[in-house]
Amino acid sequence: MTDHPATPPTSEAGLPFSKLPLSPAMLACLQQLGYQTMTPIQAASLPVALSGRDLIAQAKTGSGKTAAFGLALLNRLNPQDFAVQAMVLCPTRELADQVTQEIRRLARFQENIKVLPLCGGSAMRNQITSLENGVHIVVGTPGRIMDHMERGSIKLDALNTLVLDEADRMLDMGFHDDIAYVAKRCPKERQTLLFSATYPEGIAQLARQFLRQPEEVKLLEQHAESKIRQRFYEVEKEQRLPAVVSLLKHYRPVSTLAFCNTKQQCRDLVNTLRHAGIHALTLNGDLEQRERDQVLIQFANRSCSVLVATDVAARGLDIADLEAVINVDVTPDPEIHIHRIGRTGRGDQDGWALSLCSPGDRRRVATIAQAMNCQLEIHDLATLDNSDDSPLVPPMVTLQILGGRKDKIRPGDILGALTGEAGFTREQVGKITVTDQSSYVAIARACGRDAVRKLGAGKVKGKTVKVRILTD
Repeated sequence: MTDHPATPPTSEAGLPFSKLPLSPAMLACLQQLGYQTMTPIQAASLPVALSGRDLIAQAKTGSGKTAAFGLALLNRLNPQDFAVQAMVLCPTRELADQVTQEIRRLARFQENIKVLPLCGGSAMRNQITSLENGVHIVVGTPGRIMDHMERGSIKLDALNTLVLDEADRMLDMGFHDDIAYVAKRCPKERQTLLFSATYPEGIAQLARQFLRQPEEVKLLEQHAESKIRQRFYEVEKEQRLPAVVSLLKHYRPVSTLAFCNTKQQCRDLVNTLRHAGIHALTLNGDLEQRERDQVLIQFANRSCSVLVATDVAARGLDIADLEAVINVDVTPDPEIHIHRIGRTGRGDQDGWALSLCSPGDRRRVATIAQAMNCQLEIHDLATLDNSDDSPLVPPMVTLQILGGRKDKIRPGDILGALTGEAGFTREQVGKITVTDQSSYVAIARACGRDAVRKLGAGKVKGKTVKVRILTD
């Protein structure tokens, strides 16, 4: 889910990092990490960011933006000064964790650079101790960073770079006042880098408040038509939810992200899908962080067929191998449509972008076609083949193990327990995620119950553990 370098599909691709004013050690680190050439957002934003100017950059998740601001803030860092010199504000803990991991990878060129995530859900005392011991870069959510500011546990006198990552999503989530609180308490003589997938009025307002004569870089998403195959299907409004079932039964994707406009529509669609025997979960703002983490883990593990979400809830998600995106409604904003469908057809994968529209949506479809510079045909739902009535079952199940980082458990310990004494093959074991308190492992569906029994009877890292299959 981290922003990794990829060969971008535009003419701006291909510039080597050696063209930038970076130290030989940093360039050697990039080479080692497999960063060969810059993605479009890196090529457009890094010269500005490295020059010390303020920046507004419009770029989607997965475009390489983390490396764009990560390299800029590392370039200004004094490793000998163990004070907070850079801060990255993120909308969610998942994104903060991803950004922390990526900056740590980029910081390998220099020994002893300390990067600390500051988010809710982790013990405040441990974070305060880390800050007291000296940290160069903090990455966190606005609420937790405000908590540290109010307690006086974070000192920002040495701060020279403030990054607002996925700023539009932070505004969507109601963080404007929190961002303002944090930004006002940062030194005035600093560089501010603002990254956003879309550019609503709130972003312009934020920029006027906290950025000094920023340079603007705007890269509209481009999707190769051969990679993302789009189909629109006309359906009456009240038939949309059953129509999603028809699309899934016809195309039978292993992993689908379905977009709804409201939380209530998300709940209704999940109920409709489950009633049809399709394993679906929803992601919305009402979920606690632990529940949200578990939903995302199950979906990324391929142990849930359909994730149903609103745009706000799904922002920042970068799921590998997503076979289909379904738009339950046509959005009036072509930019949001392009952003939604860009989550499939990543890397060398192909993907389906399937959209339902009512007769009154034809103008919206025409606007999207114009924005994407392509022809979009509207198909009849009756052309779908629903004769295969076998259930759409995800290939994996997710096991939850009570025990995580705090118990010194690592992914290798779990893999070893499963492929060693428990006797499973490496191919039967999928993604392993270790959090502070729990660990999660995907295992082939047919082996799920057997794995629970064997892991529960054996040991992980020399300890007996409690294991269960994660269900909704």
